Amino acid sequence: MAERALPTAPLPTIRDYVAYDPHRRTLGMNLHALDLAEWIEVDERLPHDLAEKRRLLHTRRDDVLAVLPAGYDGSRETLVLLAEHLPARYPQLYERRNDHLHNRATGEEWDLALPTLHPLEIAARLVQEDLCVMGKIEPDGEYVLTSASVCFPTRWNLSEKAGRSVNMIHEPVPGYTGSLAVPMNRFFDRLRVERPVWRTNWSLLDDPSLFQPNGHESAAPSDDINAHNAGERLWLRTERQTLRRLPASGDILFTIRIYVNALASMAEEPGRATQLAEALQRLVSPMADYKGPTAIRQAAVAWLLNAG
Repeated sequence: MAERALPTAPLPTIRDYVAYDPHRRTLGMNLHALDLAEWIEVDERLPHDLAEKRRLLHTRRDDVLAVLPAGYDGSRETLVLLAEHLPARYPQLYERRNDHLHNRATGEEWDLALPTLHPLEIAARLVQEDLCVMGKIEPDGEYVLTSASVCFPTRWNLSEKAGRSVNMIHEPVPGYTGSLAVPMNRFFDRLRVERPVWRTNWSLLDDPSLFQPNGHESAAPSDDINAHNAGERLWLRTERQTLRRLPASGDILFTIRIYVNALASMAEEPGRATQLAEALQRLVSPMADYKGPTAIRQAAVAWLLNAG
């Protein structure tokens, strides 16, 4: 890996997703067809997010990177696909010259023919998304997390999930076993190369940090958040997820892109604060507590209704 000068062209602005549904009370897959031209999202936070990934890979490596032998082929294929996609989709940021891929946002250049790192780590250092490779393991035929780089977890720990099945990974999610386990496994089996999908997910947190590996149950919210300061003390954390079957390995690649917005930003667009308040009010336990503990959820609703 070599380094070059940083770019002068401005980066794309940050996208804004409305992931919450004021009419939904329970968990759902909510899948949409993915245009592969929009597979990876890049914005003005790219240098910051990649710098944070580099820091975490250096200081918390075992917490943010897990690579099993069974996931190598899918990891290598992920890097190959990104090395093709990024220069074509974002030529102002990524330049491909034979086996060398240059990231102008960071000044880094990677030799793809003679890599010095695991292919999934190189892939993760190219994009803001976290990357998870799921492989079907026989004889049980379950999809297992075989390799992953997750620098920006939403209160879950990669070291506890690596090598586990889809069902085991999602055990802490309220309602998953009863309502989503069967359709999720069926979806994984039926996902076709030519039909990738995307979805969004959201939660309300009292911490804007990207790296949050501690579980929901161990992250007690601050007790001084109230209806008056919730706009500045709470954040809406949105995940934009994509799933695609890799054509060569047959593995499934799951990407997770994190967006964090202060609750106060919900008042900038007419009706949006009220819409989020309604979504929070409609949630039923235990999903309600999973999305945001009762104390901060009540403070958020009061603030949003006043702002809306």
